[in-house]
Amino acid sequence: MAHIIGIDLGTTNSEAAYIEAGKPVVIKSAEGQSYFPSVVAFTKTGEMLVGEAAKRQAVTNPEGTVQRIKRKMGTNEKITLRGKAYTPQQISAFILQKIKKDSEEYFGEKITDAVITVPAYFNDDQRQATKDAGAIAGFNVKRIINEPTAAALAYGLDKTGDQRICVYDYGGGTLDVTVMEVGEGVFEVLATSGDTHLGGSDMDQALVDYFASEFQRKNHMDLRKDPKTHQRLLEAAEQAKIDLSSTLETEINLPYITVVNNEPRHLELKLTRAKFEEIIAPFVNRSEPPCRQAMQDAKLTAEQIDHVILVGGTTRIPMVQRRVEEIFHKKPKREVDPMECVAIGAAIQAGVLTGEIDKEIVLLDVTPLTLSIETLGGVSTPLIERNTTVPTRKSKIFSTAADSQTSVEINILQGERPMAADNKSLGRFHLDGILVAPRGIPQIEVSFDIDANGILNVSAKDLGTGKQQSIRVTGSTRLSESEIERMRAEAKQHEAEDRQRKERVEVRNNADTLLTQTERTYEELKDRFTEDDRVAIQNALKDLREKLTGDDVEAIKKAMDELTKALSKASTTIYQQAAQQRQQQQPGGQEPGGPSEGQWQPPPGGDQGGDQGSTYNADYHVKNDKKRQH
Repeated sequence: MAHIIGIDLGTTNSEAAYIEAGKPVVIKSAEGQSYFPSVVAFTKTGEMLVGEAAKRQAVTNPEGTVQRIKRKMGTNEKITLRGKAYTPQQISAFILQKIKKDSEEYFGEKITDAVITVPAYFNDDQRQATKDAGAIAGFNVKRIINEPTAAALAYGLDKTGDQRICVYDYGGGTLDVTVMEVGEGVFEVLATSGDTHLGGSDMDQALVDYFASEFQRKNHMDLRKDPKTHQRLLEAAEQAKIDLSSTLETEINLPYITVVNNEPRHLELKLTRAKFEEIIAPFVNRSEPPCRQAMQDAKLTAEQIDHVILVGGTTRIPMVQRRVEEIFHKKPKREVDPMECVAIGAAIQAGVLTGEIDKEIVLLDVTPLTLSIETLGGVSTPLIERNTTVPTRKSKIFSTAADSQTSVEINILQGERPMAADNKSLGRFHLDGILVAPRGIPQIEVSFDIDANGILNVSAKDLGTGKQQSIRVTGSTRLSESEIERMRAEAKQHEAEDRQRKERVEVRNNADTLLTQTERTYEELKDRFTEDDRVAIQNALKDLREKLTGDDVEAIKKAMDELTKALSKASTTIYQQAAQQRQQQQPGGQEPGGPSEGQWQPPPGGDQGGDQGSTYNADYHVKNDKKRQH
């Protein structure tokens, strides 16, 4: 059975896992890591780098590198790299494509199906954009599930009895707080809240601002204006955050950070945990209101929650752990790896879909935000309230606002504000062909249908005629099938380019090796080569060196073949000369007293060895070799 993998498409890093013998296993990248940096880059030569390779060159190539693309999912914003614009879906697809490729090498087979996670607080556009990214990468996305739900699966799969848990998911780019009931294979989400623009990367930028201001105070220069310098500061901030999660003090040491008045300047400062906590306090405190909101929506107090599960790299910070303990009045659980549990939960969901996990599991998730329609006066009229269990379908009857109106525009909204203008518009749906009638008479049933992926589908029906009407989406950021297909073709093109680059590298490496070996052999044996062979080898060596200065792979291969042929011919001549010399030293083709053709005799001393003649029966040596091996 082909594997279905679970993918945590993260802001900073992504992870993947699968089920083996009923147990989740994390997939390692081609670089041997248990995670995939969510970084994409294009070099000056047009080469695309993804993951660790892209992250390593970010300092020297900031203008060609994009990070934290997850924060732009579901928006119309495009990212320009090396003169070409890319959608967030395309950049995310490159990351997913890297995961797909490495997973296929890991398994030795094609991988087509995946379960991908998203923050619980992602809106419809963000969920659809994630699904589109999976399609562009070549995945058949079987399910989109919420990250806290996936983490709860990883935590509670083997738990017995009913428990009320809160999953506190503070990652690199988003915060999710989800209250759930878990027990006997049923995972029911009671409420979810969060902030899709609050994460560890905000803390990193705050540290960058602190480093830059300290340097500016002494040197009167803002380091943030230079992209390369800013990237160095960002990497130093990330490392300082990690260091101060386990130590009380760390040193920031960035030599030759810039030049002032033709003199190099260095950034050197000490950062204590106390100062670090002072800098990040606003971002830690911002996580409290979503926690309170989730408990309020679930109609539970902190005391009624049995366990708090920490998810995301930011939860490793001691100050964050203390704040969680203060909010929920209990120490958070540390039973699951905060970095891997979401991917593991996604793999468990994949295992349920394939039957690899035979335990019956029921996921009852919720929609994170209220879905509404704009009505007369710009009012937002709810159809599906937030924290409604999905999948669900809700309908409502609407009518015209003017006499003889034959068309209506329905603005679909997502958000909690009472006025339409303050909420997120998911799209404007046009319904045409309404019968001419006074206002308020036509009856138009609009239905919202949220599937198991949390993605909204909308339909409309004119109850007067009984006809199902078509709806055109004009304002949504979701991609059309043709756009997805075009982007999928571009992704495959990059994959083919990667293969060609790999082939070029391998061919050049093989050519360099052949050059080195041939030059060594030539120096050792040139006196035994004939003049013609020496000339042929030297010419072939020269030709291969010239071809290596270019990028024509086929020409390099041809030059390698010519060199191999020249060396092979010269080697054959040496062996022929050696055979002739031996025959001259041994008239008749055999030593005196040796065995005649077709016979054999054991060497002196039994098995101690030795060929006693130039012609012999090979069976003797086969038998003798077997004795030696035995």
